[in-house]
Amino acid sequence: MSLRTMTVVGALLLGLLTVVIVFVLRMRARSQRVLNAVRRVNRAIVNPRQMRSAGTPGAYASVIRHRGRTSGRPYETPVGPVATDDGFVIVLVYGPHTDWLKNVLASGAATIVNEGHTYRVDQPEVIPMEAAAAYLPAKDQRNHRLIGVEQCLRVRRVEPGR
Repeated sequence: MSLRTMTVVGALLLGLLTVVIVFVLRMRARSQRVLNAVRRVNRAIVNPRQMRSAGTPGAYASVIRHRGRTSGRPYETPVGPVATDDGFVIVLVYGPHTDWLKNVLASGAATIVNEGHTYRVDQPEVIPMEAAAAYLPAKDQRNHRLIGVEQCLRVRRVEPGR
């Protein structure tokens, strides 16, 4: 490999490392500019791909079904719920300003499709990460601390007849 090629590769790697560091720091700082950019990319590219398998056994993501708070239109959003004894916690990576979260809080209920099973849920409440830590694997907790995630959504399963 020539010196010139090694220099270009080194510069590209340094540039990539710089971008990653700036991204992590801006996520930790809860920069609305960065959060909105990541949300737009997820909405346009990542979410449609995840929805192909979301909610099925072994899938990375599950589906939360909710209704628009003003339109009443039904929506489905991929999320990563973690089961609890009586419901689920969902880490709010992008903070409390996402549309799906606002919709669930406004209606007070939703449906989660997780591992091939459908659960009606209610009693949504935003809780601090510390309150959900017991349900999350240590690796996930470290990753969430790295990017400064502070809150989760807790929902309760609606039991039949309740």
